[in-house]
Amino acid sequence: MEEQKEEMIQREGESREKDNSACSELCKKKMKNYVSIVILLSGLLIGSVFVDVAQFFGQQGVSPRVLKSVDVFPFDGKTWVSFNEPVVNVQVFTDSKCEACDPTEPLKWMKRVIPTMLARKVEADSDEGKEVIKKYKIKSLPAFIFDENVTKTDVYAQAEAIFSKKDSSYLMDTEQVGIKAGKFLETPEVKDDDPQIGAKEAKVKVVLFSDFQCPYCKTFYDSYKKAMSEYKDRVLFVYKHIPLDFHKQAMNAAVAADCAGEQGKFWEMADKLYATQSDWQNTEGTAKFKTYAATLGLNAAKFNQCVDENKPKDRIEADQKMAQDFGISGTPAFFVNDQFFGGVVSYEELKKTLDEELGK
Repeated sequence: MEEQKEEMIQREGESREKDNSACSELCKKKMKNYVSIVILLSGLLIGSVFVDVAQFFGQQGVSPRVLKSVDVFPFDGKTWVSFNEPVVNVQVFTDSKCEACDPTEPLKWMKRVIPTMLARKVEADSDEGKEVIKKYKIKSLPAFIFDENVTKTDVYAQAEAIFSKKDSSYLMDTEQVGIKAGKFLETPEVKDDDPQIGAKEAKVKVVLFSDFQCPYCKTFYDSYKKAMSEYKDRVLFVYKHIPLDFHKQAMNAAVAADCAGEQGKFWEMADKLYATQSDWQNTEGTAKFKTYAATLGLNAAKFNQCVDENKPKDRIEADQKMAQDFGISGTPAFFVNDQFFGGVVSYEELKKTLDEELGK
């Protein structure tokens, strides 16, 4: 029995030695693997840092790690600056055949106030352009539509009013920021009750937005009247009101002109109002205008009732709304077909434009 016990003990010992030996070999292999992994990772880390530094100073590329640690750095002849604002995408709708529609200058100053802006030009007559222009009711070129990231910029926080939202995009009001329309895609509608001289189906239409109390309008009106006299057989001349808020008698003057128009003497009253502008611009009420009605041979009772009841109010406000829709805020302003002019224009320039349009 004793011999059997010793033999069993001896066998168990040999088995443990074998197990320990196997475990030792396995553990050694695992340790070697762990060491290899550590060496590999360390090498990668050191190598990555070395590459980052080499790339940065050698200007052969920049890694994300470097970008996180600097705000300004030179690279490939340029200076790169980091910003906290997101990338802002803007679609620029233009017409490459229209020199006045070139958005280069507006984009330059936009880039100064929205440095993270990325612009993409879209031709107005492309399928994409036509679809967006119709959707957003764009009336002039160039036009600028921003993505929703513009709302995360300082510019939007300070000037939200210059953007109008539709879906997730934002159309910039170019008139408010002083970007002159290079081309209008629509022209003002001529209504039957608009004061007008000339053939309704004329090839060329001139639509004037004016204020009777505006001194610049008075200056331009002389050229306008001269052109009417010379071109009325070939051109339609239309008058629309835009009485400016800071001209206290402008609205009353517009009402007086339209009330005279009810008796067929709009242009006679317009001539009178511009000619005597300095006489009535500092008056109050409508008394002065009523005296003009008598000198023009109007039915005084009918004229006075029209003025007192402010009958032309809705039509005048419709003109103002139309002017606003076209981004017109100053006077005089006028269209010769789809060409827009803001401010006083000489008779020579007006004549040249009319001749060019008639010759097309």
